[in-house]
Amino acid sequence: MTRIGFYHLTRWPLEQALPRLLEKVLASDLRAVVLAGSPERVQALSDRLWTYQPDSWLPHGCARDGEAALQPVWLTHEEENPNGATVLVACDGVVPQAVEGFERCLDMFDGTDPQAVAAARTRWKLWKDSGHVLAYYQQSESGGWVEKASTEAKSTSEP
Repeated sequence: MTRIGFYHLTRWPLEQALPRLLEKVLASDLRAVVLAGSPERVQALSDRLWTYQPDSWLPHGCARDGEAALQPVWLTHEEENPNGATVLVACDGVVPQAVEGFERCLDMFDGTDPQAVAAARTRWKLWKDSGHVLAYYQQSESGGWVEKASTEAKSTSEP
């Protein structure tokens, strides 16, 4: 089953938090697909990944760029995995129909929007009922992530 992490954005907007999570994915030698809500959102996120820090950028591409198989991060509004990614990042409230082809799914949602929070709760129930291992992360004051809940059984060892 796919491990699904819910990332509750409380301090930073998606445009600020997404590049930092993608940096961690790439540092782990993994590939990612970012599933956005529209072609316009894909373009806005692509532009942001080129400019989020003056001294760095994240290698990525989208349909406009082509060469999907060569891109470590692929931005799309369609359900696809043309770069062989093991990490799926869903944003804008998009509910992927199939996550089974990914090891991890990161569901990022805006904690300042009550509708987005309610929709994330619905997705949590959907994925839990489907048998996936879930974790809920909330942004800390510094913008990092703190795990607040998990459906994974904690193992205990006998002394």
